[in-house]
Amino acid sequence: MNSNSSLCSRRHFLHSGGFGLGGLALASLLRDDRLLAAPVKPLLGAESFDVKPKIAPSPGRARAMISLFMMGGPSQMDLFDPKPMLAKYHGEKFPGEVIYDNVAQASSKVFGSPWTFKKSGQSGMELSELLPNLQQVADEITLIRSMRSGVSNHLQGMLAMQTGKGTVGRPTFGAWMAYALGSETQDLPAYVVLAHPSGLPTFQHQHWTNGWLPSTYQGTLVQAKAPYILNLDPPAAFLGKPQSRQMEFLKSLNGGHAAEHPGEHDLQARIASYELAGKMQVAAKEALDLSGEPEHVLKLYGIDNPLTADYGRRCLTARRLVERGVRYVQVLNNGQSWDHHGSIIKSLPERCAETDRPSAALILDLKQRGLLDSTVVHWGGEMGRLPVLQNDAGRDKWGRDHNTHGFSQWVAGGGFKGGLVFGETDEWGHKAVKDIVNHYDWHATVLHCFGFDHSKLGFIRNGGNLTLTDGQGARVVSELLA
Repeated sequence: MNSNSSLCSRRHFLHSGGFGLGGLALASLLRDDRLLAAPVKPLLGAESFDVKPKIAPSPGRARAMISLFMMGGPSQMDLFDPKPMLAKYHGEKFPGEVIYDNVAQASSKVFGSPWTFKKSGQSGMELSELLPNLQQVADEITLIRSMRSGVSNHLQGMLAMQTGKGTVGRPTFGAWMAYALGSETQDLPAYVVLAHPSGLPTFQHQHWTNGWLPSTYQGTLVQAKAPYILNLDPPAAFLGKPQSRQMEFLKSLNGGHAAEHPGEHDLQARIASYELAGKMQVAAKEALDLSGEPEHVLKLYGIDNPLTADYGRRCLTARRLVERGVRYVQVLNNGQSWDHHGSIIKSLPERCAETDRPSAALILDLKQRGLLDSTVVHWGGEMGRLPVLQNDAGRDKWGRDHNTHGFSQWVAGGGFKGGLVFGETDEWGHKAVKDIVNHYDWHATVLHCFGFDHSKLGFIRNGGNLTLTDGQGARVVSELLA
């Protein structure tokens, strides 16, 4: 080649290398790996939405979250919040006012917990005998005994805890995480929901809806049994090169179609989901395949025991997903199986026996892998229970009605303070009275752990800036943080 040609000048070579396709590809890779020296400038034109990794405005300890959501309302005075007054006055008339949700089965008799509590860990945290495995990791968890939402119906209570308000149509916390931070992998969804093998929870998709955020931020449902993700595998005739060629052709068609319809978020989300599905044929199968896990890990989660095997598999899967860059994973129960209006003496131990070992194992496993400091693990439901008997038709039928004025949940990792018991309910366990944590305070605090100001993380819709906490006077509960 002629070395005197202008085509081979140093200036031309640098220009071609810096501004050609190779340079653009390098810039794209550097952006995805957060290695660009300057922030990416916004596009001039219609806004588009994706789940590429994003950087929070402020440094945050957390990078991922696993929510073990217990739909139905676990009984706080039987699991987390011992109340001697209930035992002392068991069977007597409750001296205060009670707001019943189910008046037909209501009773004013005090219901003392049938179970004992034990001081656990160096912190001396009192936990029920129904949670022996959680007792072993007491110093890793933050126990909040003063949760409050004030909405006693299951749907409104669930929406308050999942979306910030007790009204339908709003994005869930997982959708906000996908919107705010994207995913650390482009081969798996940012937001994954792990279903129970016997069915979905009550209100189904409301648990993982994107609300008014673009639909690319909706949770991806993974079934507990194969096929884990529906319609993921192509017909045998399309495997290999035929599928690759078809995907390239579809990508070109979709790109042209999207360019003709700028700003159509549902179209963008649909195209992105098709492209992600192609990548997930390999990545999702690998992430959901537990066969390569060591025997001691499977045993840790209780997968060797039929009683804990299902929940253990899903907790272990949650760990594998966040380990691979998924931002938010939610593990759900079937129906509202923690809703113990009756037969609580039989049913509550059964629910605890299914979930206690895997939940504690998740904390231990994340910690030994160095992931607990950056992963928030949450355990709780949409409400708690009342201190009085419901369904007073014999001991085997006793239960408790709904209570959202004072209930408990626990959290571990991601910047929360281990071994801490925070807040108090009254002497009956009925209402939160000290260091109250409203559901919107909880959301503001978790967002803070990820590096976000809850009042500034918003989405423009109909001329307004909508947020997760939306003007409810939310505060970051700094006392919960390490």
